[in-house]
Amino acid sequence: MRIHGGYAALALVVVGLASGCASSSGQVESGLPTEELSTEARSPHPEASAGLGDSATSRAIDSLAQLPVKGRAPKTDYSREQFGQAWADVDRNGCDTRTDILADALGSISRSGPCVITRGVLQDPFTAKAVSYIRGGVSEVDIDHLVSLSNSWQTGAFSFPFAKRVAFANDPLNLLAVDSAANRQKGDGDAATWLPSNKSFRCTYVARQIAVKKKYKLWVTAPEAAAMRGILEACPGQQLPGPGAQPTLASNTGGQPPPSQGVGGAPDSPLFFRSCADARAAGAAPMRRGTAAYDANTHLDGDSDGIACE
Repeated sequence: MRIHGGYAALALVVVGLASGCASSSGQVESGLPTEELSTEARSPHPEASAGLGDSATSRAIDSLAQLPVKGRAPKTDYSREQFGQAWADVDRNGCDTRTDILADALGSISRSGPCVITRGVLQDPFTAKAVSYIRGGVSEVDIDHLVSLSNSWQTGAFSFPFAKRVAFANDPLNLLAVDSAANRQKGDGDAATWLPSNKSFRCTYVARQIAVKKKYKLWVTAPEAAAMRGILEACPGQQLPGPGAQPTLASNTGGQPPPSQGVGGAPDSPLFFRSCADARAAGAAPMRRGTAAYDANTHLDGDSDGIACE
């Protein structure tokens, strides 16, 4: 037994010496400063932008399988104004969302004030090229809604309260500084109709779109889901980004919703609801074809399956 005890003691000494090699602070001795990164030097892939918050907890391809698949709802009553002013200050930090995204994505930044970026350089994730941002000049940088506002409207946002639409339009999870020409080629297309020319970014791009749709409980169309699945089958380990810190209801909407332009249904009926949120709050959802409630709210049957607000 003494022999075995001796080996055990020796093992304890070796372990103690090994653990003593670590820094007493517990920090990795990489030689790099840990708290001196600024917006002046950024990763060439701004998909890792600040504001995404929580780390990924699931595979994007698994989360895609959990999204509802439906047809597109009509664009009835859609306008940019339904999502609030062009850029709000939903986090109340004094700068609008566009400035926040630019500050996070650009390198070599010049400013004329805390919230005024005059110049910068973007390593564009859509094209893998360096592009220039010049305020008030010929700028090559846009801020893209990864899930476009139009797409979101036709996949569920038409029923959102105004504060939720403002949050959606200003959520960093759904925003990316990109090459303006590529962004305008994309338009309001989904993954079935447009993908970045930079193929190395496609898995991240699709994963971000899925994360946005999951966070805001939007659905995907069948062609969109198929295109996303096709991309992710080449990178099955692609993780889903976390939802980020921004709530899905904006406390600072920057204004009032625009007046209604008419959304269909029977607005004069006492059974009419402007949105599914209103119908659910009243305990009236779902509404099925053949009932008076459904007839008054046909505009809420976005996929025309005979069930409104399912």
